Amino acid sequence: MNPTIIANILGIWMLLFSGSLLPPSIISLLYHDGETLHFSLLVLFSLLTGLGIWLLSTKRKIQLHTRDGFIIVVVLWLVTSLLGMLPFIFGPGLSMADALFESVSAFTTTGATVMSGLDELPPSILFFRQEMQWLGGIGVVVSAIALLPMLGIGGMQMFKAETPGPMKDEKLTPRIAHTAQALWKLYLVMTVACALLYWIGGMSPFDAVAHSLSTVSTGGFSTHDASLGYFDSLFIEVVATLFMLIGGISFGVHFLVWKRLSIRPYWQNVEVRVFLLFVLAVILVTGTVLDLEGGRDGILESLRYASFTVVSVVTSTGFGIDDFSVWPTMLPLLLILISFVGGCAGSTAGGMKVIRFVIMGKGAGLEIQRLMHPSMIKPLQLQNKVIDVRVADAVRSFFSVYVATFVLFMLFLMEQGLDQVTAFSAVATCMNNLGPGLGEVATSFQSVSDSAKWILSFAMLLGRLEIFTLLVVLSPSFWRR
Repeated sequence: MNPTIIANILGIWMLLFSGSLLPPSIISLLYHDGETLHFSLLVLFSLLTGLGIWLLSTKRKIQLHTRDGFIIVVVLWLVTSLLGMLPFIFGPGLSMADALFESVSAFTTTGATVMSGLDELPPSILFFRQEMQWLGGIGVVVSAIALLPMLGIGGMQMFKAETPGPMKDEKLTPRIAHTAQALWKLYLVMTVACALLYWIGGMSPFDAVAHSLSTVSTGGFSTHDASLGYFDSLFIEVVATLFMLIGGISFGVHFLVWKRLSIRPYWQNVEVRVFLLFVLAVILVTGTVLDLEGGRDGILESLRYASFTVVSVVTSTGFGIDDFSVWPTMLPLLLILISFVGGCAGSTAGGMKVIRFVIMGKGAGLEIQRLMHPSMIKPLQLQNKVIDVRVADAVRSFFSVYVATFVLFMLFLMEQGLDQVTAFSAVATCMNNLGPGLGEVATSFQSVSDSAKWILSFAMLLGRLEIFTLLVVLSPSFWRR
């Protein structure tokens, strides 16, 4: 471990974070919402602290090792979450537990909230929430690598630790800086396109930009308590559904589509195919049940609500046009369960990722064949490529650790007095980075105890960093020489 290079990167990241506080500062000035001084002081604090750390650390080129990469990822996420909580303390006056929960929820693009009365909040605070989700969507670490090629260090270690999905050794371009820059450009283009369409659909410029930030990032924060239901617009719902789906598909595939100027890579990729077919199947089931049991005005209205809600949940966005927690029969539980699947690896979506379920499904099918033909020798394959045994083992290990961690968190929340449904959905929505839950946390986590909010904040970080990154750093053996 090299503390010098870790401090160097942390210092530069804090300098960049101070820049992210400038837009809400300008908005505060334009709207005269009383938050200008708070944001200005935070800009100054982050700028001076980052500059001091950077100046005290060396600038010479140092090789970054895997252990350093894990530490940098965890440190940057923790520091950013702590810095992000300050505007919520100084502005709306949230408690430390509430402010940290809101900040972690934003950066992890979870979308769970402890805040209400959004329509009356200062515009600068609302924009800051949206901006945090946008930064978290592309990944704080990947973004930093794209902007910091002057460090002269290899960033693949950080990229592997932060990027979701089991196949983290794959690169889009030979150098990680070029990879991150390509992702950044794609992300920016998608955000601008989404904002323009929202504006055309009738949103104000402020709402259009704000919601585009949380749509492409599949974050789900809104500037209104009623979320996108506030606008009651089919056009806006279609735009949101399209960009939520885009956010749920691997940016690696988006890169190929952009590079080849062809949409064929979407269907050629097995994970994307399974993802789209899975979403379509759940929409049809949900729409049918809503039509039969939900009292909707015909199948078309049922499919409208089903399409938007299913896409919002499976991509872990969390936007709402209706409260699905009161939908009939098994639909609320079904929607929570599909959040475990999530989007594609390399996307901004949460969940366990489609590719893991594909690998587990293929592995289960292979085991069934081996039971019938004990002497059969057949490797596990995906798209005509043999899957490394270590990847298959990692997928099974991830699933086991995920379930064990989920159960522990759920038991803790039940000990805090939450009922089984609320505890189950609270852990599910935080670990899957979804947002809305069931029961007591269907719309807000405000009533949850402070100790529960601390543990759920940890659950959101675990989910965003896919468990192992954080658990590795917490392991005693990691710190042994």
